[in-house]
Amino acid sequence: MDSWTELVAEGRIRPNVELAPLTTYKLGGPARFFCEADTPQLLRAVVAAARTAEIDQVVIGRGSNLVVSDQGYRGLVIRLGAGFRQIEPDREALRVRAGAAVSLPVLARRMAVEGWSGLEFYVGIPGTVGGAVRMNAGFYGTETVDVICSASILDPANDVVSERGRNRLGLGYRTSGLRPEEVVLEATFSVREGEPEKITARMREAIRWRRDHQPGGTLNAGSVFRNPPGDSAGRIIDSLGLKGFRLGGAYVSSKHANFFVVDPVGTAQDVYDLVQEVGQRVFDSTGIGLVPEVRFIGFPSVSAPPYIGDRN
Repeated sequence: MDSWTELVAEGRIRPNVELAPLTTYKLGGPARFFCEADTPQLLRAVVAAARTAEIDQVVIGRGSNLVVSDQGYRGLVIRLGAGFRQIEPDREALRVRAGAAVSLPVLARRMAVEGWSGLEFYVGIPGTVGGAVRMNAGFYGTETVDVICSASILDPANDVVSERGRNRLGLGYRTSGLRPEEVVLEATFSVREGEPEKITARMREAIRWRRDHQPGGTLNAGSVFRNPPGDSAGRIIDSLGLKGFRLGGAYVSSKHANFFVVDPVGTAQDVYDLVQEVGQRVFDSTGIGLVPEVRFIGFPSVSAPPYIGDRN
């Protein structure tokens, strides 16, 4: 019996697991295979077994920037579990080590309790440490590149874990130099001493700003497109009169044009079609090829939208 078959037989890898509850859109079909890896050892074993079995795989976090196809994902979906949720403050070095599955708001609030400043902006990002490293997550004027020291990365191709400093992570605007198959295991951040009351007040301000400027209480996945240099994707979309524009059960938010919301009857295909249509209209009108920030899995040919490229 090969390792893949053994992991399935042991229940470490489960077939036909619904993914919709694991995303903020609450949409999409099941994963053909699913694993919640609670330890680094299990993660490495599952990743290696999937590679040997030639099964496509993807790692997800809290699903806050994810759209899963209505047909689901025909490979293996991995979510990091309890063994990746540790938070280890180092008061002497003024640094904190956090596992890739740690919720960013949880990390921000834990640092406030410690009396450490610098990570307040994470309170407004509904993602994980792993996602923050991969996408250089930012909010309220601060990005991950401003606070990260290093990250531990698993390279599945050779089953090697390396510690990469900030300059080796290739962090740019909502992007990093990590290859798609590489997995963030944990990261270390720099902090500074502060007063818990002031830190908490700054977090309240950030939350208030988000409530005032972004649609809350709706099914969405945050910002859909990256901002182009020197401009705002939301401003551009709004300037074309697309607030409220709808395709099926998905529509452009009337509060912030770079947020796309779904009705309870909406589908993942509705979201995909809306992203493609809005991107195409922006390109046709302005020549700007907006790059999606939302991640699509299970859809065909989503890596290069037709509106990214030279204008005809």
